[in-house]
Amino acid sequence: MKTTALHWLAAFTLISTAAVPAAAQELKIGYVNSERVMRESNPAKAAQAKLQTEFSKREKELEDSANRLKAAADKLQKDDPTLSEAEKGRRNRDLVEQDRDLQRKRREFQEDLNQRRNEELAGVVERANRVIRQIFETEKFDLVVQEVIFASARVDITEKVIKVLNAPAAAGK
Repeated sequence: MKTTALHWLAAFTLISTAAVPAAAQELKIGYVNSERVMRESNPAKAAQAKLQTEFSKREKELEDSANRLKAAADKLQKDDPTLSEAEKGRRNRDLVEQDRDLQRKRREFQEDLNQRRNEELAGVVERANRVIRQIFETEKFDLVVQEVIFASARVDITEKVIKVLNAPAAAGK
C-alpha cells in the first residue's frame, strides 16, 4: 500500500513539475529602467529645468563669494611681507569668518536644493508610476519591476513609459 501511495506521489510530482514551465511561459513580465525615465522623460527634464532656474541665482552668488574670498586670500598672501602682525591677524580672522559663512551658505544651498529636487522628482515618480500602472493594466502584465540586475530588451517597457509621459495629453496630468 505504501508503494502505491509513493507511485502516486511520484506521478503527481512529475505532472506538476511538467506543468510549471507551461505556466511560466504565460507569465507576462515587464521591466522599467527608472533612471532612464528620470533622465529622458519630458516631465523629468522640466523638473530639472525648473530647479536650475530656481537655484541658479543662489549658485552664482556662492561662486562670486568664493571668488572674492580667494582674491582676498591671494591679496593677503601677496601683502604679507609688508603687513604688521596685528594687521595679518585681523585679515586672517576675517578670512576664516568669511570662509565659515561661505561654507554655511553652501550647506544651506545644498540642503534646499536637495529638498526641492526631492519634491519635484516625487511628482515625476508619481506620474511615472501612474503610467506604469496604466500599461500594466491595459497590456495585462502579471508583474512589472523597476530595480533589477539584468533584464532582456524583450521585457523592457521603459520606452513605452517615456512615450506616454512625453505625450501632450500626459502634460496636464
